[in-house]
Amino acid sequence: MTTVGEIARFLESIAPLAYQEDYDNAGLLTGAPEKQVSAVLVCLDATEAVIDEAIERGCNLVVTHHPILFKAIKKLTGATHVERALIKAIKNDVAIYVIHTNLDNVYYNGVNQQIADKLGLQDTRILQPSAALFSLVVTLPASQRENLCTQLTTLGAEAGTISPVQLPEATQQAFVQITFKVPGGLKHAVLEALRQNNALEIADYSLHLLDHKDVTVGAGMIGYLPTPITGQTFLQMVKDSMAAPCVRYTAIPDKPIQKVAFCGGSGSFLLPEAIRQGADVFLSSDFKYHQFFDATDQVFIADIGHFESEQYTTPLLADLLSKKFTNFAVHCVKTITNPVNYFF
Repeated sequence: MTTVGEIARFLESIAPLAYQEDYDNAGLLTGAPEKQVSAVLVCLDATEAVIDEAIERGCNLVVTHHPILFKAIKKLTGATHVERALIKAIKNDVAIYVIHTNLDNVYYNGVNQQIADKLGLQDTRILQPSAALFSLVVTLPASQRENLCTQLTTLGAEAGTISPVQLPEATQQAFVQITFKVPGGLKHAVLEALRQNNALEIADYSLHLLDHKDVTVGAGMIGYLPTPITGQTFLQMVKDSMAAPCVRYTAIPDKPIQKVAFCGGSGSFLLPEAIRQGADVFLSSDFKYHQFFDATDQVFIADIGHFESEQYTTPLLADLLSKKFTNFAVHCVKTITNPVNYFF
């Protein structure tokens, strides 16, 4: 049987917890890592209604994009919707695992890749890479090479060259020197893992800053439509492709649209970067009234709503889990958790 901890480790191999933003609360919120999983319910929001659905469908693990718990709470009295959801999950032995901004910030199998696929965008890249890259060089016995590589790659480091090395004091066993590529966001986690693993006979290690950023980690994406289209056509395509009831937008430009910057969720903080990189349009959500003025005729803003921009995260996670684990059912949530309604 598969445990909650095994699923957590798999998800963290895709989106390491070190990639989450400082304000976030990704990871295991309720439940024991050693608990065996009967079935999984995947959702955007772990509301009380979603916990009810998990119980009804026999799911003892809920994998959610948004954390139900962002900040510390001092009481669990059921006074708020957050408390009620947590109490119900704990009472019914339902684990809750969150994969939030760490999933937002990865290029492969991330939130923004789903948007790119839906819109048919090409030549995509991270809009704002988040961290510098480091080179980690570790010297240890060759017999421990596999153990170290497994441990550090699980955290998110990338193993590179492996070279034999002769140490003056090493007469009975062979030593190797392994080079890892470590994203800045994982630096502390990787170094802590080296310091705490007493089973590894590490002879030496060093960390060096590389002169470029990790282009596979960061906020938002930018890419190109196969052919230029009008602003009006772009809005209709977005509305249809993203199943958005409506789109809020600035003045439609006269020039064609082809270079598209985008960010699932609340991406207005990336507006200056979209402008700097010459995007024709910036697609995201949660723009405030005055932020629409910030476009200053330099970029076309299209706001499709927070839920709409991230709704395809649910089938993405369900697909990843279903392909990795075949001994339990993985369900996409049926409960609609979007708190925003539209009147037409």
